[in-house]
Amino acid sequence: MLTLTENASTVVKEIVSRNGAPEGSGLRINAQDTAATEFAVAVVPTPDPTDSVVEQDGARVYLGETAAVALTDKTLDAKVGDDGRVSFEIGLQG
Repeated sequence: MLTLTENASTVVKEIVSRNGAPEGSGLRINAQDTAATEFAVAVVPTPDPTDSVVEQDGARVYLGETAAVALTDKTLDAKVGDDGRVSFEIGLQG
């Protein structure tokens, strides 16, 4: 199952909060196929019925079925640039 770094947890919570999403909302990640290198990301109020849910340090990430398979052994990290832009990085779990 995907894990989040402390930075990623903080950034996910901030993104969801800044979007004015209702309580229980999270960041949904989906992919076209399990070999995906590009992912679609959106703030959503609830997971889809088939989504896997990752909760870590108060951050909620909902993984579409193909994203869950593609990210099963991965760690999500996040960085905020000097200009305020967020970038996510996916690496192997250590």
